[in-house]
Amino acid sequence: MAELDWSDLRYALAVGHAGSPGAAARRLGVNATTVLRRLDALEARLGARLFDRSRRGYVPTDAGRLVIEQARRMADQADEIERRVLGRDRELTGLLRVTTAFVIMEHLLPHPLAAFARDYPGIEVEVVENAFLVDLSRRHADQAQTWARLEADVALRMSTHVAEHLVGRQLGTTQCRAYALRGGAGLPQSVQPLETLVREVPWVAFERDAHARVYDRWMRSQLAQARVRVRVDIFNAMAAMLRTGVGISVLPTFMAARHPELVPVSDPIPELSVPVWMLTHPDLRQTARVRAFMQHVGDAVAARLATVPPDH
Repeated sequence: MAELDWSDLRYALAVGHAGSPGAAARRLGVNATTVLRRLDALEARLGARLFDRSRRGYVPTDAGRLVIEQARRMADQADEIERRVLGRDRELTGLLRVTTAFVIMEHLLPHPLAAFARDYPGIEVEVVENAFLVDLSRRHADQAQTWARLEADVALRMSTHVAEHLVGRQLGTTQCRAYALRGGAGLPQSVQPLETLVREVPWVAFERDAHARVYDRWMRSQLAQARVRVRVDIFNAMAAMLRTGVGISVLPTFMAARHPELVPVSDPIPELSVPVWMLTHPDLRQTARVRAFMQHVGDAVAARLATVPPDH
């Protein structure tokens, strides 16, 4: 039997995950004809059919399931090799990808990030504003002609839970209060009991079906009987709606300094006290640029969180 080509196994794995050559082609950044040709070549080398073609898509045969499992293990090993090589990088140069949420990027990260860029001109920081914690140990097969790319080196997140395989530090804790437009007609202008606010005041809420964040779950529970006038998806959009006076809602207190037109109308809500984490993968924590970023930017964000006035 001819020697197997790892790139052919890569195509079989993509078809197994995507369910069709067309979907696999989109993930790999190639055309469907290339996927079919490479899959046919692999089946010819193995002398076995790997997928049954049906209206439901490409369904792995017993041989196909075996190949997909082995290819997945090979991909994981390739990922580990890449992470370990990156982890030995001792130079304060190169690209550093950071994933975070819109609200952190706008309110907590700009000044620390600018200071880091000035102090480490050899490091190019790329920020990906993403509301969900990325599994830093995985790659995605969506780059043309390559198996995968690293999603992020560092994650900065507001979350009550973090993946056990990630390492890092808690930088502080965010508090949330309900806010209203200062002078808004029909809106409270001083701190009120939360029960009163839910019962008597119109609200701006998060998407009805959202459930991933603690804020989503809190609103689904607490605002089930409230008058919800508008729903949005992120805190930045929430603040924009609050500035119109259409209703009240909750925001992290670190946003208050940028929005003097809003006034707090509740005490801090204990259920919405959420830690802020800076995380990386264990294989990357000794990389010089990752270590420098986590120390310098992490210290600056921690200091910012510690100085948020309690009355905001």
